Amino acid sequence: MSADGGDLTCARDETGARTPMDVEETRLPGIGLRHDLVTAQGRRVGVISQRNGARHVVLYDERDPDATAATIELTAEESEVVAELLGAPRITERLSRLREQVESLATEGVPIEPGSPYVAATLGDAAIRTRTGASVVAVVRGEEMIASPTPDFRFQAEDRLVVVGTSDGVAAVGDLLNPR
Repeated sequence: MSADGGDLTCARDETGARTPMDVEETRLPGIGLRHDLVTAQGRRVGVISQRNGARHVVLYDERDPDATAATIELTAEESEVVAELLGAPRITERLSRLREQVESLATEGVPIEPGSPYVAATLGDAAIRTRTGASVVAVVRGEEMIASPTPDFRFQAEDRLVVVGTSDGVAAVGDLLNPR
């Protein structure tokens, strides 16, 4: 279960029936988040998402579940490729379900119009979360979805930002990116 109580994904039991898979989320103060799960084969795997955008895949020791057997650091590009291979396009489906669960949560696609002052700026330059209280959780660029863009992600005209926050916060992102 996710922190909000919704199933993040499903596993299959020995009969082949779908069962909820538990994903444990742990906040790492000053670092970011760690998500752990146990595979159907009994292996514990984790992903550490650092605040600076770095990602680490962790394979825990089979004999000691608190010890790591291997850790792989992924660049932002490698993380995006692995996420796509593992199904990142499902993020919008998950956000829709989350939106239904939390009435005050708004999720919108906010475009960056060609005349925006933020065309060619980075996500960090825009300081969207600081200025609006809303978060950019993904960017859709043409047919590509970039999940969890890092602060050095550079916007292009026609990008569509997937923004999550209060209705006012999401509206403020639109006003910030595309002032009239």
